[in-house]
Amino acid sequence: MALLTTTLSYDDLSGTDMVIEAVFEEIGVKEAVFKELDRVMKPGAILASNTSTLDLNKIASFTQRPQDVVGLHFFSPANVMKLLEVVRGEKTAKDVMATVMAVAKKIRKTAVVSGVCDGFIGNRMIEQYGRQGGFLLDEGCTPEQVDKAMEKFGMAMGPFRMGDLAGNDIGWAIRKRRATERANMKYSKTADLLCEKGRFGQKTGAGWYDYKPGKRDAIPNAEVVKMIEDYRVAQGITPRKISDEEIVQRLVFALVNEGAHILEEGIANKASDIDICYIFGYGFPPHRGGPMLYADELGLFNVVQAMHRFAQNPRDDADFWKPAPLLAQLAAEGKTFN
Repeated sequence: MALLTTTLSYDDLSGTDMVIEAVFEEIGVKEAVFKELDRVMKPGAILASNTSTLDLNKIASFTQRPQDVVGLHFFSPANVMKLLEVVRGEKTAKDVMATVMAVAKKIRKTAVVSGVCDGFIGNRMIEQYGRQGGFLLDEGCTPEQVDKAMEKFGMAMGPFRMGDLAGNDIGWAIRKRRATERANMKYSKTADLLCEKGRFGQKTGAGWYDYKPGKRDAIPNAEVVKMIEDYRVAQGITPRKISDEEIVQRLVFALVNEGAHILEEGIANKASDIDICYIFGYGFPPHRGGPMLYADELGLFNVVQAMHRFAQNPRDDADFWKPAPLLAQLAAEGKTFN
């Protein structure tokens, strides 16, 4: 297996069985890279992309071998995280899928198969989780309060510590893209204000929290809290006291509702695949079984009722809280995802 980097000569790859392209996230650059890989790689070589937000089918269309193009979405840090999303394109061949699943096993990754959509399984769901975190800041929470509530629930880290680890500029780039692709999608503006201050997270020593050189301890920052408070004033928002229970329900049920849409669309084969994705890729507490199983155990009727309450919140996104048809149907029939 070879990893393509910006310095690796294509001439070195002609005899390689598989190449994972993991560098570029712009579709124009992807087109140039995959056209060149198609030219120099031997027949039957697998071309795999680590992209998390671009259309794998479009990437495959840049080649004369779309049956050999697949997604291998590793999670950061890749040497630590166990999850590997194996993304099956419209034309990905069965033997290619079998090969990459065997590769996943060989490198000791837990593989989950995903169809093609923006964000695949994990990142598509985590966007809704993060959006709820932003709305909670608007309404009265601090980043520390939200993170502590989720960590008490059992998450490895809350959404704001996670954002600092991944890099807040990544989410910023996605929101900029959303502004043209989905102009009606509602976000809190606090994360954009944070990025405008250059607070991209641990890599810059400053994000939602401060970080000392060589350490990962998240230190609350008074200026960030004031930035959030000033934003509320500018928007005419009167902050309210928000319970840990509401924080957990809004973030976790956001995962559940988007997960239900993913199941409806056939992006995930089964609810347990989503649960595995979240346990091994996002630090969801294993003892809770993953978001979909957790919702099953709470009772889907109760989840739907809570979502109806959240939809009444004028600071939230009422359209998002309309239960996915699959979720509504299962709740009405007294059934479960799993």
